[in-house]
Amino acid sequence: MALSEVEMAVKPEIKPQNPCFSSGPCAKRPGWSLDALQGAALGRSHRAPIGRAKLQEVIGRSREILGVPEDYRIAVVPASDTGAVEMCLWSLLGARGVDVLSWESFSQGWVTDITKQLKIEDTRVFSADFGELPNLSQVSFDRDVVFAWNGTTSGVKVPNGDWIAADRQGLTICDATSAVFAMELPWDKLDAVTYSWQKVMGGEAAHGILVLSPRAVTRLESYTPSWPLPKLFRMTKGGKLNEALFKGDTINTPSLLCVEDALDGLRWAEDIGGLSALLQRSRDNLAVLERWVEASDWIAFLPDVPEVRSNTSVCLKIVDGWYAGLTEARQRAKVKQMLALLEGAGVACDINGYRDAPPGLRIWCGSTVEAGDLQALVAWLDWAFAEVKGAK
Repeated sequence: MALSEVEMAVKPEIKPQNPCFSSGPCAKRPGWSLDALQGAALGRSHRAPIGRAKLQEVIGRSREILGVPEDYRIAVVPASDTGAVEMCLWSLLGARGVDVLSWESFSQGWVTDITKQLKIEDTRVFSADFGELPNLSQVSFDRDVVFAWNGTTSGVKVPNGDWIAADRQGLTICDATSAVFAMELPWDKLDAVTYSWQKVMGGEAAHGILVLSPRAVTRLESYTPSWPLPKLFRMTKGGKLNEALFKGDTINTPSLLCVEDALDGLRWAEDIGGLSALLQRSRDNLAVLERWVEASDWIAFLPDVPEVRSNTSVCLKIVDGWYAGLTEARQRAKVKQMLALLEGAGVACDINGYRDAPPGLRIWCGSTVEAGDLQALVAWLDWAFAEVKGAK
């Protein structure tokens, strides 16, 4: 849409059926209601047969949908994706040098943990600004490598797994929370993968998933970190992997209501065609925004390189000349005005860019979002920008 057209934009009539475009917690699957949780084992112990069976079902269905190899272990762990990542960092690192990639807020947090908390001296940090990706060719796979597959706060993903060495000597530790179920992961090149239900599958918060390759298990059984490990991070007993953890015996008490919700999402994924259908839904959602951005003069993707643009946490920057002439504080204020208009109209909730990111928008395009809702949304975005610009 040309700028002159934006300035003349009229208030749209069609609203998204679901105004939830948050990048976490994310939209529930289409058609979801509380009735989906009727089978929850409420009031029962997670260690009772019914509770353990529910947890084992989550593990089994997750393995099947994602195509996780049979010799990889899967566990439900506490504290969402953050807890799962921390378990990996504290339990696996320190045996050799570490390369850590950082191009957004959460991966910068992993840098802090590795360098300031674990204080691993032989650490190399490869960083990039929001909207960009570090030079992946700098990474050495003789070392352990820590990275996010998709930068939730920057809208930048690694394009594929070709840059990861198949004959690596170190471990690859991948924070995949806003990628898994929406992007293809090369499991044979990943040794520790983490995610949470609250992202692509639209599940409830506070629970993480940890996936370990046989190489990661070997590290756990052959290496003991020099620092103390909190109970929540311990994955071994007597020098051997605690296999019970990967068979549904969680370290702490999970919410069986959240477990039932996770199962509902997994069953929905199976019903619509499995992983291939989930991937296509997310790609189709991104395509809606691509067409809109291509026709617009006031908005652009934060990442300039198409190959690294996220198809889940899509980050956008305002490029209109009037807006570019404002101070950053004024830019953020104008974005908040837009968001207030959109939320007040009941068409878009929680689409502000992340607090550490450049001022702009962040729109979730994961598999539970409907393309029709995004198509309705973009007209409202044009309208809200025109309203804010017109007010000046």
